[in-house]
Amino acid sequence: MATVDAVKSLDEVRDVARLLKKHKGEIYADLWVFGVNVGLRISDLLPLTLEQAKSGVLELKEGKTNKNRKITLNNTAIAIVNKRLVATPDHTYLFQVDSNRAKNKPLSRSAVSKAFAEIGEMVGVQLGTHSMRKTLGWVMHSQGASIERVCKVLNHSHPAITIRYIGLTEADTQAAYSEFEIRV
Repeated sequence: MATVDAVKSLDEVRDVARLLKKHKGEIYADLWVFGVNVGLRISDLLPLTLEQAKSGVLELKEGKTNKNRKITLNNTAIAIVNKRLVATPDHTYLFQVDSNRAKNKPLSRSAVSKAFAEIGEMVGVQLGTHSMRKTLGWVMHSQGASIERVCKVLNHSHPAITIRYIGLTEADTQAAYSEFEIRV
């Protein structure tokens, strides 16, 4: 399995959403935007129902860890839920496909993976289903959230896992020496 990356600038996050909408359809763009805002694994995102999401608070048991999670949706995530409720009120799943072959089912992990990889080639980033979580972690940390806070949001067991997961490198550490200066 290839390693995928975080998208490391907000402009690139927007570019990915725009390109997904243009080349793959609005459902993929909505999934991307929702995913980078909630930080859930794809295995927990795809089975989300409109019913679960419409209150603005997600309560679920994570598939990988079996831990219960409660996530208060931010305004951007709520806007995606509301848009999908209006556009597809008869759907069960938040990211449900309309094709006859997959009637009444959410997007498949493989379809999402393929769509993200294709858009990743366009923007020069190794994109995959984990890129949404990695991007949230990267953006949080780059905007000043402690690695411990990012670790908690991503539900990692140790900050070292989070550092590796979001792609913090030695170069990022070295850059901090020139970015932060204490003048006396």
